[in-house]
Amino acid sequence: MAAPAQPKKIVAPTVSQINAEFVTQLACKYWAPHIKKKSPFDIKVIEDIYEKEIVKSRFAIRKIMLLEFSQYLENYLWMNYSPEVSSKAYLMSICCMVNEKFRENVPAWEIFKKKPDHFPFFFKHILKAALAETDGEFSLHEQTVLLLFLDHCFNSLEVDLIRSQVQQLISLPMWLGLQLARLELELKKTPKLRKFWNLIKKNDEKMDPEAREQAYQERRFLSQLIQKFISVLKSVPLSEPVTMDKVHYCERFIELMIDLEALLPTRRWFNTILDDSHLLVHCYLSNLVRREEDGHLFSQLLDMLKFYTGFEINDQTGNALTENEMTTIHYDRITSLQRAAFAHFPELYDFALSNVAEVDTRESLVKFFGPLSSNTLHQVASYLCLLPTLPKNEDTTFDKEFLLELLVSRHERRISQIQQLNQMPLYPTEKIIWDENIVPTEYYSGEGCLALPKLNLQFLTLHDYLLRNFNLFRLESTYEIRQDIEDSVSRMKPWQSEYGGVVFGGWARMAQPIVAFTVVEVAKPNIGENWPTRVRADVTINLNVRDHIKDEWEGLRKHDVCFLITVRPTKPYGTKFDRRRPFIEQVGLVYVRGCEIQGMLDDKGRVIEDGPEPRPNLRGESRTFRVFLDPNQYQQDMTNTIQNGAEDVYETFNIIMRRKPKENNFKAVLETIRNLMNTDCVVPDWLHDIILGYGDPSSAHYSKMPNQIATLDFNDTFLSIEHLKASFPGHNVKVTVEDPALQIPPFRITFPVRSGKGKKRKDADVEDEDTEEAKTLIVEPHVIPNRGPYPYNQPKRNTIQFTHTQIEAIRAGMQPGLTMVVGPPGTGKTDVAVQIISNIYHNFPEQRTLIVTHSNQALNQLFEKIMALDIDERHLLRLGHGEEELETEKDFSRYGRVNYVLARRIELLEEVKRLQKSLGVPGDASYTCETAGYFFLYQVMSRWEEYISKVKNKGSTLPDVTEVSTFFPFHEYFANAPQPIFKGRSYEEDMEIAEGCFRHIKKIFTQLEEFRASELLRSGLDRSKYLLVKEAKIIAMTCTHAALKRHDLVKLGFKYDNILMEEAAQILEIETFIPLLLQNPQDGFSRLKRWIMIGDHHQLPPVIKNMAFQKYSNMEQSLFTRFVRVGVPTVDLDAQGRARASLCNLYNWRYKNLGNLPHVQLLPEFSTANAGLLYDFQLINVEDFQGVGESEPNPYFYQNLGEAEYVVALFMYMCLLGYPADKISILTTYNGQKHLIRDIINRRCGNNPLIGRPNKVTTVDRFQGQQNDYILLSLVRTRAVGHLRDVRRLVVAMSRARLGLYIFARVSLFQNCFELTPAFSQLTARPLHLHIIPTEPFPTTRKNGERPSHEVQIIKNMPQMANFVYNMYMHLIQTTHHYHQTLLQLPPAMVEEGEEVQNQETELETEEEAMTVQADIIPSPTDTSCSQETPAFQTDTTPSQTETTASETGASSNPEAIPALSETTTTVAGAVSPPAEAYTPQDATSAPEGTK
Repeated sequence: MAAPAQPKKIVAPTVSQINAEFVTQLACKYWAPHIKKKSPFDIKVIEDIYEKEIVKSRFAIRKIMLLEFSQYLENYLWMNYSPEVSSKAYLMSICCMVNEKFRENVPAWEIFKKKPDHFPFFFKHILKAALAETDGEFSLHEQTVLLLFLDHCFNSLEVDLIRSQVQQLISLPMWLGLQLARLELELKKTPKLRKFWNLIKKNDEKMDPEAREQAYQERRFLSQLIQKFISVLKSVPLSEPVTMDKVHYCERFIELMIDLEALLPTRRWFNTILDDSHLLVHCYLSNLVRREEDGHLFSQLLDMLKFYTGFEINDQTGNALTENEMTTIHYDRITSLQRAAFAHFPELYDFALSNVAEVDTRESLVKFFGPLSSNTLHQVASYLCLLPTLPKNEDTTFDKEFLLELLVSRHERRISQIQQLNQMPLYPTEKIIWDENIVPTEYYSGEGCLALPKLNLQFLTLHDYLLRNFNLFRLESTYEIRQDIEDSVSRMKPWQSEYGGVVFGGWARMAQPIVAFTVVEVAKPNIGENWPTRVRADVTINLNVRDHIKDEWEGLRKHDVCFLITVRPTKPYGTKFDRRRPFIEQVGLVYVRGCEIQGMLDDKGRVIEDGPEPRPNLRGESRTFRVFLDPNQYQQDMTNTIQNGAEDVYETFNIIMRRKPKENNFKAVLETIRNLMNTDCVVPDWLHDIILGYGDPSSAHYSKMPNQIATLDFNDTFLSIEHLKASFPGHNVKVTVEDPALQIPPFRITFPVRSGKGKKRKDADVEDEDTEEAKTLIVEPHVIPNRGPYPYNQPKRNTIQFTHTQIEAIRAGMQPGLTMVVGPPGTGKTDVAVQIISNIYHNFPEQRTLIVTHSNQALNQLFEKIMALDIDERHLLRLGHGEEELETEKDFSRYGRVNYVLARRIELLEEVKRLQKSLGVPGDASYTCETAGYFFLYQVMSRWEEYISKVKNKGSTLPDVTEVSTFFPFHEYFANAPQPIFKGRSYEEDMEIAEGCFRHIKKIFTQLEEFRASELLRSGLDRSKYLLVKEAKIIAMTCTHAALKRHDLVKLGFKYDNILMEEAAQILEIETFIPLLLQNPQDGFSRLKRWIMIGDHHQLPPVIKNMAFQKYSNMEQSLFTRFVRVGVPTVDLDAQGRARASLCNLYNWRYKNLGNLPHVQLLPEFSTANAGLLYDFQLINVEDFQGVGESEPNPYFYQNLGEAEYVVALFMYMCLLGYPADKISILTTYNGQKHLIRDIINRRCGNNPLIGRPNKVTTVDRFQGQQNDYILLSLVRTRAVGHLRDVRRLVVAMSRARLGLYIFARVSLFQNCFELTPAFSQLTARPLHLHIIPTEPFPTTRKNGERPSHEVQIIKNMPQMANFVYNMYMHLIQTTHHYHQTLLQLPPAMVEEGEEVQNQETELETEEEAMTVQADIIPSPTDTSCSQETPAFQTDTTPSQTETTASETGASSNPEAIPALSETTTTVAGAVSPPAEAYTPQDATSAPEGTK
């Protein structure tokens, strides 16, 4: 199997090349944003650019990139467009720019929305041009550009401007393009359409002839486009050379057809037009399909189109069709054909009288219809309204092949989609993994189209939704598997041994050679299936590796996926592996099969089960794993072996490869999606249409839900009545009690609930009353009943003063329906989430809430905050493997909760024992939960009832206060509570205390009653299941865990009422959807009541490694983002409390009125300046260092040595001033730069106690969701902006810092980027050289924005900064040195004897330490300037030399020796390439930025 050639990567032009370009010179003259004096508009400029730059270069992406980047569309083309100047070059230029914006994934329609007047005229001209003759004014390549533009329009129906134009092309009047007989047939099928059709005809008659002609043109546009395409397709020869322009045109056209068919609004009327044109038949019979090379992609696209044309949906109603309904449609078609044959075609009598099952296969249809003449076939087709009637005595103009295919393809039996899906193996094999058409490489440029499904705004049915996600998820994981296999296998270095076998010359952490492999079980198939129910095998490996790697292999859990690989290398021992050459040939890879771990076998050959019990210690190094193989794949392989005599794949494996657990959930997710497609997956009715993208997007908002709740208890949400009033601006707040002393939280609020359908009232007064009523809130303060006399009985309370938007989010979350909260950086998303959870828990104690997040880290943050609120610990449960990272002594995992219940049970029974003793009751009441229950019933309750009868007020007289205490039966039990228990001030107060004490006792027995099950269930597994299904009220897991465990959860009967999702904009569409369906429906209905999603779609989306899936298929779009695009109402949090107001301005333009919380202005840390630095944020321009800007040692592995050195120098400077190193983080936008900076820190200051290491050195993507006080950011690129052009990445980068942000970049590159303008215009308003105040120590008293009293120094470039830091460090060492010298020279009287000796020792130690530090310190100035001449991993002195020199110098007390020392102990200024361990292929071949 030869690996395909690597596609070419598009190289972005450098800044110098950009500046030298003709385009750039024109831009500077006519439209560049930074040019003040521009020349007037000249249409000739557009003509010249189009002819000389675009057409001449055959639409080269590089040229179009330059133009688009220079803001040609925004500042020149559309700004000056009008019908008077419109021309071919003008139209084409605009289309090229819009297409480029879509290719780059940046917003394309913004400029058109700002100036929409001429868009209708422009769009009509595009339609006209798309239908022009191919040999006329517009070439085929130009028409392909127009097709792509139209495709983008059809996929942007959420934009009003576009929708208003496109609607005219795809509404009911387009049926004008149908042949008359077909039109009649369709109108007969749906009678209500005839009424509309007659109305359309009436309206047409009223139009003036010109307008009517224009309308007819638009309605027939798609029909004419199809006819034009068919003529182009027919011009493709079978074997002679064909221009690629024709092939690309055909591919793009089919892509457009697929997109029209895959959206319900466009499909509804278009599907009939497409069917009437018989496009598929023409395509399948075309020469292009038969051309293997050129037609391969076309054929794949055609299969997708065929799938969608026959999709299981009713085009008119949009309802999904069941398997039975599809079968009925098929039967109707066949029987109508049989009736026609019986009535009109005597030669088809046999066919007409046969049963359906006998005649609906392709073979039998060809047998019956094949012998007929072309004219007869035409008559049959016209009788079925498929073709126009054949005039008498005339022959048909259609080929017989076409007529036969038309009838056969229309009436043959279809294969069920579900059946195909169920027979499909879930693990990829070597055939799929290395097929470039199915899984493109990372070099996808966005130019061509692909045979991949797209995720846009709308889906046809839930089946379509799941299927598209299934296919994309499968291919994306296949791409990652390919990277892992290539990495592991090449590290193992398989070579051919002298005797023809395999010998491994290397080793890999993630792969091991297989010692033995045997299939141990093939279970019988289920009834009606032809594949085994289960196939198990044993794999033996020899773990002669380091202990921690051995532990990783032994730690493989149940359901982990591994891959079994066969290699037969042909290269002799010692051959080097070249990553640039095709992988398969080099290693001789033959087979890849997936398997799933069941468990490791113990000494007796039994599977070691996961559980709370410790695992047995196994002797020796040989380990055997029991694995499940894919039954579908096994059946296919065995069939192939038996029928074709192929070798048995399962006897050849010689490598087993495991993968990182985090990336290895694909099989479970695919299985889950497949299971969902096989069940009637019930999404709640109120969500169904919104998920598919149809109907009213606000229909699931609480204000429109029929079951809205009027009165809600806000518990501890409000801190005071003033806080409550401020939280509902514009509302009239009525408090039920007048006394201000009683107006204290908690509060119950009654909201005015309006039913969806109100009566229309004409009386204005009544209307005013109504609005007044609608604005009135009734607030009722209530007292939480006393819970007992102990301090821990007091409920924990919220201390956060929520803003009014946060309160609206909390209110929406408590009401039923869909709540979407957009939380910009620092706006308290997690606090809102936790308060919603707490309020639901207290308002609806019987309901259960599921919390889902993207990462374990977010889940842990959420959990730690939940524990601080008034939620009973026994109701919390955390599923998945992240619970180990919770920063608490408590274990919230399943087995941790089981242990908690068992321990708590013992504690409570001890309390019962104490109570029993205090009451003087004999016997053993505390033996079990059951005996405790009887004790409560017969001993405790009886005493309490007797007590109540004594102290309750009888008649009109109030009992004596002292009686409450005197008769109280539990004095002895509560002797360990704070005394006195009873205050004796009033009867009511003491009575409440007494009832509180009884509540405390009663709670003990209530809990024991709940824990009874743990006495009856003996195994840890059963107990944990019981907790999950019955006990826990708040269950938390990651979206990955939900996808992995759906099957088990449903089987257990897991139930929940509410879902809260944090980080929702970072979760893949399908992984957001699966948690909705973790329970079986009750009586065909879902019990889900609330779905709360909290996220920020302006920050980074889910990580998709493969650029083709990310860009072409839009797989990175989260469900949250899609809902926002569709128009689902959101609550936008609008006050941030993380960063200084000035830093917030760098990103708040991206949000709806994002302001600051008061403390951002008031707290001293925000108002004080950053010591030693003039500005709180600065953009620092970094020019080429020694003639080099960015470099790329491996694909996408970008580095910039100048920036890396500068960033580290500033970090060292800050630490020397006294900044804590852990308050500084260094971020960058590429993995390569991250490794380079880490390398430089290791060499410069990592082990230096005076400086240390920053809190983190990582990529912007990895740092999302985290923050630090000071951020140093390196943007790396000097040639092209790269992926920072994605504004979401910019927002994340700008919003990580609280107090200081310092950005190192090539300013000339970034300031021209249109998308980044709002941030960069603020950054470039400040000086572009670093301004420092070296004499100002940390912390400072200077206020932010004040002129400093110390001298400001301006740093021009990186070598100057490195020099400066070096000198500063030397000065610091010398002053320390002098200080100790003076200490030694003090008169003896001033120093006590012991102190003197101690001081001498300390001095010597400190000095030696300082000198040793010197050895790995900051480079000398000379060194910095020559850093790149030094080889990457070599220092001028060996470690031993360094140590000697340091100690020798330490002994001497001559300060002048220090500079000389540093020259002898030079360190390297950081390598251009990353450290050796950084060179993993994942890093090298990864998609850009933080995908690791």
